[in-house]
Amino acid sequence: MLLLTACSAGATTSAGGKPTADSTSQAVTTSASPVTSASPATTTSVTPQPPARYKPTVPERTTKNDAGYLINTCVPENLRQYAISLTDSDGTHLSGLVLGSGPKGVLLAHEQGYYICSFLDLGQKLAALGYQVMIPEFRNHGASETVADNDNIDRDVTAALAELHRRGAKQVFLGGASCGGTTVAMAGAKEKDLVGLLIMSSPARCGPLDGVRPIKRIAAPSLFIVAPDDMEGAVEKQVRELYNASGAANKRLLIEDGKEPGSPHGTDLFRRTVRGPVLTEEVLRFIDGCFPA
Repeated sequence: MLLLTACSAGATTSAGGKPTADSTSQAVTTSASPVTSASPATTTSVTPQPPARYKPTVPERTTKNDAGYLINTCVPENLRQYAISLTDSDGTHLSGLVLGSGPKGVLLAHEQGYYICSFLDLGQKLAALGYQVMIPEFRNHGASETVADNDNIDRDVTAALAELHRRGAKQVFLGGASCGGTTVAMAGAKEKDLVGLLIMSSPARCGPLDGVRPIKRIAAPSLFIVAPDDMEGAVEKQVRELYNASGAANKRLLIEDGKEPGSPHGTDLFRRTVRGPVLTEEVLRFIDGCFPA
């Protein structure tokens, strides 16, 4: 069983801990205890943005919390109080979730076609560890606004990142799955307080959005994860393109074993695979280690 050391250097490894043919270093195995989850507490003196009024993309999957914020019904009732509204530079309104508080911020961007809850379990665990976690829901998804423009989802991440900083985050880790990973690569290249990057099953280019050019400018430790059978290997080629272009000296490409049915994609690698709980622990340790002690 492979357990990543915190922001550890290394090259390509398989999920079973055996380096693949292009590996340049042996992965380090640890026996650290699993990270446990707890209810996130949000304590901030920042005045929240007022609830935005708009038509949600999927009304039947949208509810409103006691403060008037729209939130996807996939979010458990006890967490709906942490819903927020975001407004992009183009005026698009988004639903979002902020778990935890403090100067160490983590932004998690879900896949297109998925929802805000893709990263919810990881977000809860990070909040329990003391991080302030921002999870936006992309335009034309769930409880966020339906608009004609579905291409510029990078603006959604930019708005969420700005709000995370407004709420007190001084250092940030950016993570994304599928096209969400492409967008965080774009945002990371412009983020002066970036401490680390997570890319899961992400295309090098998502529509008009290009992740290759900006990722060359990211020097922060970076972790790339993909299943080799995702879209018959097409996604792995895309992730490898991002990995090879990355400007990080400390980077790792983790190839999941691909033995799971249904070619797991993005956060499905956490939730719908036998190795999901182990992978979650590995990612948690990587993120935790990217922040200065």
